[in-house]
Amino acid sequence: MLRAAAFLIVVVEENMRLQDSAALITGASKGLGLEIAREYAKRGARLVIAARHPEALERTAAELRQRTEVVSVAADVSQEAERLVEEGLERFGRIDVLVNNASELGPSPMPPLDSLSWQDMEHILRVNVTAPLHLTQLVLPQMRTRATGVIINVTSDAGVEAYAGWGGYGASKAALEHMSRVLAKELAGSGIRVYVVDPGDMNTEMHRHAEPGVDLSGLPGPEVSAPAFVRLVEEETAGFGRFKAQEIVAVAETGR
Repeated sequence: MLRAAAFLIVVVEENMRLQDSAALITGASKGLGLEIAREYAKRGARLVIAARHPEALERTAAELRQRTEVVSVAADVSQEAERLVEEGLERFGRIDVLVNNASELGPSPMPPLDSLSWQDMEHILRVNVTAPLHLTQLVLPQMRTRATGVIINVTSDAGVEAYAGWGGYGASKAALEHMSRVLAKELAGSGIRVYVVDPGDMNTEMHRHAEPGVDLSGLPGPEVSAPAFVRLVEEETAGFGRFKAQEIVAVAETGR
């Protein structure tokens, strides 16, 4: 069993192999989502990938199709969740793994809470909380039928620590984490696992938008965190855990 950072529910479920499974990954055209998709493709998972920008998504799909079957859906997850799941189920007949990776920061640079409009806050919550819940609701029936599945919600340390300027995004991630804990309680014994994963600080386009002008060159790229998402599917067996991706990778590399 991998080491969870906190909130581990010691209900043991059966793990799975990515080979021949079907995984739906949101925000998959770049950054962490792209790197997770690459790792899953290497291991033979069939992929449903989604992102808002069709050109970048199609470039990603063309690359991934050299390794595996891919369904690409250019869509806003907060508006078109049904289409993502329908196209995946139509092509593969199942979705074994859901990775809710797509995230919304809000305005860039991120304003303090007293300047964050309610409209921007509503949009942040729609993308970061409501969309993951909706996608989860859509994939759960067929996971329940097979008594197996993995739901991974990508979070942030901003969901547990108070950082000035990160209030809207951080509040949404705190909500996502608590929603995940409740969901895991409700799914206990079903064979469906729910994980919350903090990928750690990374040098990504999203982070650059969050802190424009800040030198992020010393941070690792998202490819460093992505292998943790493989290990959680294939090696972890707990029904729930909150994990730090870079710690999982470091433990795997050192063997401790």
